Amino acid sequence: MPSEAQFGAFAGIVAMALATYFTRVIGFWAMGHVPMTLRVRRMLETLPGAIVVAIIVPLMARAGVPGLVGIVVTFASMMLRRNEFLAVALGMGAVSLARALGL
Repeated sequence: MPSEAQFGAFAGIVAMALATYFTRVIGFWAMGHVPMTLRVRRMLETLPGAIVVAIIVPLMARAGVPGLVGIVVTFASMMLRRNEFLAVALGMGAVSLARALGL
């Protein structure tokens, strides 16, 4: 018989799944009512890059020099090889090496 804690955790997971689903559905519905002008299209095209920058910059600032080294190595790897998996692996390795060297 499941305990109250297990039921609470399950209820929380289901509630968050429903919230995520409804957020996506409402987003699609709302965008169906927005005229797709050139300005809106450009904004939507630049949005993923802005989100990535908004996530990376605070992490890099908190990580200090090792974070900066990791970002530079990851960016350089993406520019040279265009392989996300390799870029992430090299970036993590660069951060680890920078921390091991005391940077």
